[in-house]
Amino acid sequence: MNLSLLHNLSLVLAASGGEGGEGGHGNPFDYLFGHVVAQPSIFGMHLPQVFGMQIWNLQIYQLLAIVLMFVAFFPVRRAITAGSGGFVTKVFAGWVAWLRDEVVYPNVGEKDGRKLLPMFLSLFFFITFMNLLGLVPYGATATASVFVTGGLALITLMVMLIGGMAAQGPLKFWVNLVPSGVPGYLWPMLFLLEVMGLIIKPFALTMRLMANMTGGHLVILSFLGLMFFFAQDSTAIGWSVSPLVVGMSVFMMIIEGFVALLQAYVFTLLSAIFVGMCLHPDH
Repeated sequence: MNLSLLHNLSLVLAASGGEGGEGGHGNPFDYLFGHVVAQPSIFGMHLPQVFGMQIWNLQIYQLLAIVLMFVAFFPVRRAITAGSGGFVTKVFAGWVAWLRDEVVYPNVGEKDGRKLLPMFLSLFFFITFMNLLGLVPYGATATASVFVTGGLALITLMVMLIGGMAAQGPLKFWVNLVPSGVPGYLWPMLFLLEVMGLIIKPFALTMRLMANMTGGHLVILSFLGLMFFFAQDSTAIGWSVSPLVVGMSVFMMIIEGFVALLQAYVFTLLSAIFVGMCLHPDH
């Protein structure tokens, strides 16, 4: 999401023709809301096609999030190995320890948690960096796309199915979906419901993350759009409402910073719970 106010102002006014110009009564929200949709360009440059497939700006920001993860955690590994490190390094190491002890181990178990900890840590920090990149000027939030969140949820589903069958056995995993002692005539219906539940869980992960990230950005863009909307009829009115608009936008930006971390935590926590249920159905 592009949060550079002057950049938004110039682009929106140019798109609407400005006050008194041709198209001066265009709707600035059409442009602003289009910013939460994947674009085939970045920084005004059109992205090429690779093997006949279009490269989108969200893919660039996904790669940037991965690069930032490596940059952030290279010193953490060295610091833990050497027993040293500065404040930032200790903060990242603390996040890792907290996720391990409060999210992964309690829900997956220590034995399986040790094996799956890298995956859950990667999910959390990958989502976190993608969320935060959408809050910087000229940035875009990859997690506002249902395709990105669906891909992340698909990883959780694969671990649920493959991990569950590996832990319980390929056949026993599916049999254990239905609690023991269920009457035979109810077994087919309950089995179908439980299989649907396996699919609904990652679908819920997909929609929750996408909707929360998209909704927050739409609120901020709506506040910004009010200034441009009123400025179409009168520049003076546009400037008069700008302090209130900017104030509300800044407040929402602070909230969105918290939401960026919260949604990464919720996605990781629910993934750990769902995987733990498949690995240890008796719990």
